[in-house]
Amino acid sequence: MSSVKITPTNTFSLNIADIAPDKSISHRSVMFAMLACGKSEIRNFLRAEDTLNSLEIVKNLGAEVEDDGEVIKISSDGIKESFEVLDCGNSGTGMRLFCGLLSSANGHFVLTGDKYLRSRPMKRVTSPLMSIGAKIDGRDDANLAPLSIRGASLKAFDYESKIASAQVKSCMILAALRADGICTYIEPELSRDHTERMLKGMGASVEVDGLKTTITPMKELLNPLDIRVPADPSSAFFFAVAAAITPHANVTLEGVTLNPTRIEAFKALERMGADITYELTDNKYEPIGNITVKSAPLKAITVEENISWLIDELPALSIAMACAEGESVVKNAEELRVKESDRISTVVEGLCSCGIEVHEYKDGYRIVGGELKSATVDSDGDHRIAMSFIIAGLRCGMNVSDLECINTSFPNFFDILEKITKIDKN
Repeated sequence: MSSVKITPTNTFSLNIADIAPDKSISHRSVMFAMLACGKSEIRNFLRAEDTLNSLEIVKNLGAEVEDDGEVIKISSDGIKESFEVLDCGNSGTGMRLFCGLLSSANGHFVLTGDKYLRSRPMKRVTSPLMSIGAKIDGRDDANLAPLSIRGASLKAFDYESKIASAQVKSCMILAALRADGICTYIEPELSRDHTERMLKGMGASVEVDGLKTTITPMKELLNPLDIRVPADPSSAFFFAVAAAITPHANVTLEGVTLNPTRIEAFKALERMGADITYELTDNKYEPIGNITVKSAPLKAITVEENISWLIDELPALSIAMACAEGESVVKNAEELRVKESDRISTVVEGLCSCGIEVHEYKDGYRIVGGELKSATVDSDGDHRIAMSFIIAGLRCGMNVSDLECINTSFPNFFDILEKITKIDKN
């Protein structure tokens, strides 16, 4: 499917129990299983292109994988050198975390991805890894994939990151688990913490004190995972915005992780005036529960703090801002420029096409709320841009093109959308 036409809807009421499983946790679950002694069991794994690529890489690294379609069981007796080039597809998470995992493994490994991933900056992980002894080569002085990694002995480190990035932090934590001494990682603001929670749940010595994470290298393999991957709040958020901008609409999103570092976008939508409630139902590796969103008149807000907690949801939140009364501002979000697309430029361009006044800045933008108009928007190969403007179509009608990217994170997105409105696929 190359494009889709969305018909506006008047209202809807929906319970959604099949939101795509969490992408970040799915990636990590198969990677971390390679650090365990025994058989890890993973249920509700996201079967999307990016995460399936990570699963295939784990197989190529010598793990034994059993998959009956419901439960994935993974056992490994150590990372093995692969004869295959390891293809991360479109996933920056996959490539950056595998850099940390493989930097101390015995062997030679090559990581690559699609044309979009091969243009994304990797120096943010390769530079700190190389400073502790990792042997990594790649285009533009190891900034661009393909990346060649030769396993090496890694030195203990005290690293202070200039950016708040869960990918960089996770990469360095994975490297620290096999370093030659206790390591510390300090970030400028708290980024998403799935890695710390999951590894600690597996028995790793990972201690968090504010912005400082201390990692003691493994003396033995970790306990196997036994996890049901919760629904992805980043995916759920598209339908939260759909309910917020549609008069008299409401939606309940079931089985979502309620990790505080993952629901900041919902908190921002609350500040805009949306009626949102949370119900905790489980709390093992992650707090999990249901989120209910009801429409309400939206007002403008400024988003400038905890940006790393909602970086993936900002395109969808921008649709809500365009429907709000007043001028909304996004600041300190320059990280958006190095995602699957330059999301500052693509959001601004898309909203301008919809008749919304938008002012672009180096680290964000200012949106003057107004009446969305039907337009044609190209996603630029970015799944979150594509889905955000499709959701905008519920308000005004929309034509969105370049949609294959949606399969990287939310394969059943259109199945859910068809419960709300009519869509014409081309």
